Amino acid sequence: MGAESNESLDLLSVFLAGIPGLEAQHGWLSIPFFTMYIVAIVGNSLIMAAVQAAPALHEPMYLFLSMLAVTEVGVSVSTLPTVMGILWFDARQVNFDGCLAQMFFIHTFSCMESGVLLAMSYDRFIAIYNPLRYTAILTLRCIICMGLGITVKSVTLMAPLPILLKQLPYCHTHVLSHSYCLHSDLIQLPCADTKFNSILGLAIVLATFGLDSLLIVVSYVLILYTVLGITSGEGRRKALNTCVSHICAVLLYYVPMIGVSVMHRAAKHASPLVHTLMSSIYLFVPPVLNPIIYSVKTKPIRHGIFTLFSCKRELL
Repeated sequence: MGAESNESLDLLSVFLAGIPGLEAQHGWLSIPFFTMYIVAIVGNSLIMAAVQAAPALHEPMYLFLSMLAVTEVGVSVSTLPTVMGILWFDARQVNFDGCLAQMFFIHTFSCMESGVLLAMSYDRFIAIYNPLRYTAILTLRCIICMGLGITVKSVTLMAPLPILLKQLPYCHTHVLSHSYCLHSDLIQLPCADTKFNSILGLAIVLATFGLDSLLIVVSYVLILYTVLGITSGEGRRKALNTCVSHICAVLLYYVPMIGVSVMHRAAKHASPLVHTLMSSIYLFVPPVLNPIIYSVKTKPIRHGIFTLFSCKRELL
């Protein structure tokens, strides 16, 4: 039975739904989607390049921002092949192993993004609570260890998901409800009990996104408490202003995620288009808007990007 199941999995394919109800408009829809991918990948890559090239940006805040940019590019690149394949070529069929790989990378980079946002909130707390020892506490070695810890945690937690799905028998229609492969979709396909997979998925969500969001809230409570202790009104304003970009990034990440969770549980009978729209906002909007927000709100980043282009012009 196990050999037959493994043999059938080698030939198994899944079919992606695309954008329900708008199949005839896929050609037009490919324009805004491709534009978002270009903005997300180029914008975040510019931030990474600017931080790497400018010694003035080799500070904890900007190194964490560079890590965030890496996760944003990772999420975008993970979804791009199937989304644009459907919109451009109506290529809905995906090999099962390829689908599992895409699921793993989407969830891993999303988990890493949540961890980096938590690290950035800790960075803002140290910068406001103990500015004189800021660089002494957040040394380069400490930042590298935090980045490696976030990566190892994310990979370790997400690795069991595709492995367990690979062991299950599949005998139903293999149609997913999005233009990409997600764990919540894939556990609906096996013709076997997936209660353990579902419980494991929920435990991972609580241990990562749930815990990270709770700690981010705690860090901002401590930041607010520290800021209220600053006697100067101008000092309070400057301290809070350093957190605006990060607060926007946190809201852009967690608000759509909460919306997707609520829709998945409380509005199961809503139009498939609504579910697709919410999931698309969660995956596509943060990578597009985060580099724009940080470029607008953070003068050193703007200067670093400008310097990057100036150097390239001089080389040409």
